[in-house]
Amino acid sequence: MSRILSVLKKEFIQMRRDRLTFALVFMMPLIQLLLFGYAIQTEVKHIPTIVFDQSLTNESRELLASFSASGYFDVIKTAKNYAEVNQAIAVANSIGLLKSQEILAQKVQFQGPPYDIRVRPWYNPDGITAYFMVPAILGIIVTMTMVIITAVAIVRERERGTLEQLLVTPIKPYELMIGKILPYIALGYIQITVALVVAVTVFDVPIKGSLLELYLLTLFFITASLGLGIFISNIAKTQMQAFQMSFFVMLPSILLSGFMFPRDAMPQFIYYLSAFIPLTYYLDIIRGIILKGIGFQYLVGQVTALLVFSIVLLIVSTLKFKKKIV
Repeated sequence: MSRILSVLKKEFIQMRRDRLTFALVFMMPLIQLLLFGYAIQTEVKHIPTIVFDQSLTNESRELLASFSASGYFDVIKTAKNYAEVNQAIAVANSIGLLKSQEILAQKVQFQGPPYDIRVRPWYNPDGITAYFMVPAILGIIVTMTMVIITAVAIVRERERGTLEQLLVTPIKPYELMIGKILPYIALGYIQITVALVVAVTVFDVPIKGSLLELYLLTLFFITASLGLGIFISNIAKTQMQAFQMSFFVMLPSILLSGFMFPRDAMPQFIYYLSAFIPLTYYLDIIRGIILKGIGFQYLVGQVTALLVFSIVLLIVSTLKFKKKIV
């Protein structure tokens, strides 16, 4: 225990001196959250629209008013001919169709369609992008910082020779791993806390589930990400290699985990390939708890997958590290 505490103390001192680590842990997540939270918007509203009105009647003006009132179109110009109209909008066709149905219903005195089918989304019914994307951005931030910081930090110590100083002590490989991992787990929780505060105060993201459950289940994701970073550090020989390999992990995590695109719409091979990405399971956890308010009983599969990732990666990394130093 004393040897683990010794490694912990040295690790905290090293992290405090390392400005890059400070920037990655505190500044970059905050900047990314604000940038992506505002920039990533899936709602297409206030589209600048050109109108060619050949009727110039009260009915046509009512139709244009319906377009503007929808919030999707901003009529910025009235065209004089078809040459000025350079594109067709699918949503415009839908609004025009609805308006036509209203006019037909008034003329034939029809009191409504024979079937009334209404689709009501249970979660995020207003379709606010921030509610769906901001929790996912938290997972991206933790993945990026945990993998990159861990991989680069260990390789940097090997290059500087400070790792060899620890190896001449009677410390065991698993004790060294524990001492290296615990500080980054604490930093991961600091990141999550800061990001959640920003999500609630800046983006008004409602948290419907239990924060305690979110923090407990986040531990499995942090350890899986750290295990991946340690595994990369055992393969890379230089900091540049560790940095490049970390980004090689980040791109599939962003594109294939369901962060941007639904996994169900992916080809079958890619769908199964994404099952080997820890972020895939954490997105289900954090979105489920924050948006849906679900608990652990609905997330057993995701937690089990992250636990397997953590155990396998940490064991393989420890054995490979032990083999390298023996």
